[in-house]
Amino acid sequence: MQISVKHFSELSAEELYEIYRLRVSVFVVEQSCPYQDVDDADKESYHITLRDSEGIKAYARVIPAGLTFETPSIGRVIAVERRRGLGTEIVKAAIAAAKEKLGSEKITIEAQVYASDLYRKLGFIQTSEEFLEDGIPHIRMELTL
Repeated sequence: MQISVKHFSELSAEELYEIYRLRVSVFVVEQSCPYQDVDDADKESYHITLRDSEGIKAYARVIPAGLTFETPSIGRVIAVERRRGLGTEIVKAAIAAAKEKLGSEKITIEAQVYASDLYRKLGFIQTSEEFLEDGIPHIRMELTL
């Protein structure tokens, strides 16, 4: 499997299509959550993919400071095959990209509650009470690098 870190401006039309197709299939269709997945943050973000010969197996985006939070953030985390460590691998790659590409010293996320243990294991600390985002329970978390 191969990790790729690309700014939006570096993505080919085919790569962007594959990313959007995956995100909509998981966040809109699978989670039955009609919301605007494609947003202006995409154009400013780094898009991290973990792929094999069959396509994307995991994905995340790293958003620069000031767009979503005061600090850089990680979002839209997807592991196509769950419980295989792909989520952990893609989040580690996103953390590394935030440090390397954005000089990040702190990362803020809004994690779906069911996935919060994955982030805790990587050093994220809960910083909010549980809240609903698009009908799904979330918590805010931070990682100091």
